[in-house]
Amino acid sequence: MDSDGRFAPSPTGSLHVGNLRTALLAWLFARSQDARFLVRVEDLDAGRVRPEYETEQLADLRALGLDWDGPVVRQSERTPLYAAALERLDAEGLLYPCWCTRAEIREAASAPHGASLEGAYPGTCLRLSVAEREARRAGGRPAALRVRAAGARVAFEDRVCGPVEGLVDDFVVRRNDGVIAYNLAVVVDDAEQGIDEVVRGADLLDSTPRQLWLGARLGLTPPRHAHVPLVLGSDGARLAKRHGAVTLAGRAALGQSPEDVRGELAASVGLAEPGERPAPDELLARFEPEGLAAVVAP
Repeated sequence: MDSDGRFAPSPTGSLHVGNLRTALLAWLFARSQDARFLVRVEDLDAGRVRPEYETEQLADLRALGLDWDGPVVRQSERTPLYAAALERLDAEGLLYPCWCTRAEIREAASAPHGASLEGAYPGTCLRLSVAEREARRAGGRPAALRVRAAGARVAFEDRVCGPVEGLVDDFVVRRNDGVIAYNLAVVVDDAEQGIDEVVRGADLLDSTPRQLWLGARLGLTPPRHAHVPLVLGSDGARLAKRHGAVTLAGRAALGQSPEDVRGELAASVGLAEPGERPAPDELLARFEPEGLAAVVAP
């Protein structure tokens, strides 16, 4: 099968070296198979995105020597696609409104007979009577939209993490402020753009069963997945600003060039020796997806 891939950052801040390693690996997965590599900007959350971050992120990718095919796609320009997906789900009776706050969800999930999966929605609003729903609508609080997943279980084979199985709860596909949720947007976008292989950070592994379930409900062909480990700070926690110079700009202030950073990232996944600065083409010649799984599998 084809293995067209993508990198899809959110322009809500600077990319750190963990994000950049994921981008490098996604590029290597695609280019090593003579496939397309696309860049998609996930900018639906208008309250948090900033145009200057998008400009900076794209410049950082170029500085690392990563190229991509076609124009950059922005989710904010694709809302009709998401609306059509919601209409299809609604026509199949798979959506229902939810007025729960996060605090109410936490309280319900911690109660006896609550959600059996940490973070899963316990189905509170699904069980409301017609009168109770009308009362909540009259109360003026806007509702989110959730899917009726009925506790489905979805299994798949990840190219890095191996076999994975997860429970699909009634997750949100449209937030109560009207913003399309990540799980819906990413499924629609990957299918519409012809993405065959999704390479992304392992922090998104748990969301994949939801996305595969949703894609099946929308009649979409599922992509393959490769969830790569996150870069951690010196304290073993997920990399963040508190760990110091974690961006290209921060590394530049310490005298490191983008080539130095690329070499460091390559060395962290067994594609270079410490201190080596291989060019992107050299990394392509060395890259084997199966070898990556052996080096960096969690």
